[in-house]
Amino acid sequence: MSTENKIIYFDNAATSWPKPEPVYESLGSFLREKGANPGRSGHRMAQAAERAIDGTRNLVSSFLGVGSPERIIFTLNCTDALNIAIHGTVKKSSHVITTSLEHNSVTRVLNELRERKSVEITIIEPSEEGYIDPDNIRKSIRKNTSLIAINHGSNVTGALQDAGETALISRKKGIPFLLDAAQSAGAAPLDLGALGVSLCALPGHKGLLGPTGTGILYVSEDLEISSFRQGGTGTDSASPRHPDKYPFHLEAGTPNTSGIAALGEGIRYVADNFDSIIKREKELLGFLLEELGKTGGIRVYGPRSSEKRVGTISLNAEGWSPDDLGAVLDENFNIAVRTGLHCAPGAHRGLGTFPEGTVRVSCGPFNTEEEAEKLLSALREAVKL
Repeated sequence: MSTENKIIYFDNAATSWPKPEPVYESLGSFLREKGANPGRSGHRMAQAAERAIDGTRNLVSSFLGVGSPERIIFTLNCTDALNIAIHGTVKKSSHVITTSLEHNSVTRVLNELRERKSVEITIIEPSEEGYIDPDNIRKSIRKNTSLIAINHGSNVTGALQDAGETALISRKKGIPFLLDAAQSAGAAPLDLGALGVSLCALPGHKGLLGPTGTGILYVSEDLEISSFRQGGTGTDSASPRHPDKYPFHLEAGTPNTSGIAALGEGIRYVADNFDSIIKREKELLGFLLEELGKTGGIRVYGPRSSEKRVGTISLNAEGWSPDDLGAVLDENFNIAVRTGLHCAPGAHRGLGTFPEGTVRVSCGPFNTEEEAEKLLSALREAVKL
């Protein structure tokens, strides 16, 4: 068995690693040189901090194809963004449409609202390959439907949903559509202006290659949602009420300024290299899917093609529990993967992999074919044991 010291990292669906060098440099230099409170003071360090946040906000707006930077809200992470969106739109005794593929960041919030606000929930099941039929969403709409919430790319099977068709349905019915882009942002084309989604939640630390503790919520100009939290914004401090003006309407307190500045460097890297990143990940994904399909004792879940999916593969090996196989890959081969339910138990129930889950292999922009070959070799060796 291999005992190389260098870790082979295939857990990018959880957090991308490594980051581009400018991300690391920004984190260190920002705290040393511009680490003041943005928007709260008039001195040059505070102004530099505010410029850094505005710069990243404009970068995000451009990258996502939307023309209103003020509608880009910085959050703690994607979970926080989803909470802001759901709590800000779902009314008491209303109805929500979602899917069985969702992350707990959506399902747990909705279950809480079902208990607290008597919210009714319709859960759409996917096809065998993991795709949601938009027509099933259309058929589930009621007069009191206040939100449609689906993930763009599954963090279990990698299936990439038809967000454009669902957005069209929601616009025709005047219902807010929340797209969870945790797995697709930076890993698949995501032009929110063209798609026409009303809400989109994104993590900074995954495909956008920023640090942990950063997230984004996009709110379209034609949608107003209630504020999830209130507090200081550095603007209109004399008012007893939280401001209605965006982005401050949904932001409160001192932001993660250094993290947001570093996120800007991650997004800049992705934007500058987007075509090559997508091409490389698709090639690596296609190679892994093809070779795993030839490997006896390995079962792969989800779409068999590298098209219409993100770089996530869920698999199980005959004779192994996911946790045991993940531990062997880590301890004996220095390969990092994710095991278990991936915070998406509904998806695993549909696959028949509940409660143990699967081994999840997720590619990133810095993975190589050599690393993929070492992963395949390790899996084949483990199956023989």
